[in-house]
Amino acid sequence: MTERDTHRVIPLQDLRTSALPLPTASLMPSGAVEPNGLLTDLFSRALRDLRISVTDRCNFRCSYCMPKAIFDKDYAYLPHSELLNFEEITRLARQFVAHGVQKIRLTGGEPLLRKNLEQLIAQLAALRTPEGRPLDLTLTTNGALLARKAAALKAAGLQRITVSLDGLDDAVFRAMNDVDFPVADVLAGIDAALAAGLGPIKINMVVKRGTNEHQILPMARHFRGSGMVLRLIEYMDVGATNGWRMNDVLPSREVVQRIHADMPLVQLEPSNPGETAQRWGYADAQGRHDTAAGEIGVISSVTQAFCADCNRARLSTEGQLYLCLFAEQGYDLRRLLRGNSSDADLASAIGRIWHARTDRYSALRSAAAPDTGTGARRVEMSYIGG
Repeated sequence: MTERDTHRVIPLQDLRTSALPLPTASLMPSGAVEPNGLLTDLFSRALRDLRISVTDRCNFRCSYCMPKAIFDKDYAYLPHSELLNFEEITRLARQFVAHGVQKIRLTGGEPLLRKNLEQLIAQLAALRTPEGRPLDLTLTTNGALLARKAAALKAAGLQRITVSLDGLDDAVFRAMNDVDFPVADVLAGIDAALAAGLGPIKINMVVKRGTNEHQILPMARHFRGSGMVLRLIEYMDVGATNGWRMNDVLPSREVVQRIHADMPLVQLEPSNPGETAQRWGYADAQGRHDTAAGEIGVISSVTQAFCADCNRARLSTEGQLYLCLFAEQGYDLRRLLRGNSSDADLASAIGRIWHARTDRYSALRSAAAPDTGTGARRVEMSYIGG
């Protein structure tokens, strides 16, 4: 860390208390928007994926997400009364599913810090798509509490899990989480998730140039052939607290080149429409995908925008709906929930919001000069999840 970084002061604008007005019926051809599973936005992008943040708290202080200089002991977290309760979350989720959502991911902060989370998982697991199919229900965690909770999460109905892990070297990992948490405990949590049947497991590694890039090959070697998918993510300009600079970004193409030079890779087709990760399989001696060795994914959210087919919405822990990870403001659905609105009212509001959506931050950023962290304040990743 340089002297400049040590003394850097980042003004934090709290976006949690401000919200955009809910779209009115004038934005749609008719007043009510009845869900039919086919909701699209102004760029014909369907709504398929909902990320739900269940807490704004985390037990790590990763510099790229919740730096300790900002999220210290005096930081004002949301009071419990402002958080959506599990019944409110499930009621909203039911309307999103009616509009076409097929996958729900629980995030945070650190979602395993939310008390009795298994109750919410059981409620969400009971939801069905208009075709009668269960949801793809998954969760992203830092793994610190996973060893003790994995079996209960599976029993409640959670299907899959993604674990954030930024390196295998214990000193690097402790420095990045900034609370001196040992990597061995996260690996034990991953083992517990495997034993519980929470798979296939994905491992998310945020790569920051000059910090943990030397962990790319050890991570690739460790998870090769494990049945788990390592996903390497470009360090993103989310929010305002992480002091993001383009110089800190290691482009995904360089990540692929480094792994390919050590363990040959072959590019694979996307697994699903709107998939954020570009897939690469480990190659066999004939240059074909060795399915036993598995694959990696790279998420190029800075250098290769994937806005064109983005199908994700994000619901914050106190009920604001965000249409982009890089959004400046959300829409206050909690006001409708606690204002005695009907399910039809909720469905119509969600329909109007998504129908009017034009968000494509990464594509616009890619077409312009690289962002240097100036300009409008964006919502923090710790608030709406990654």
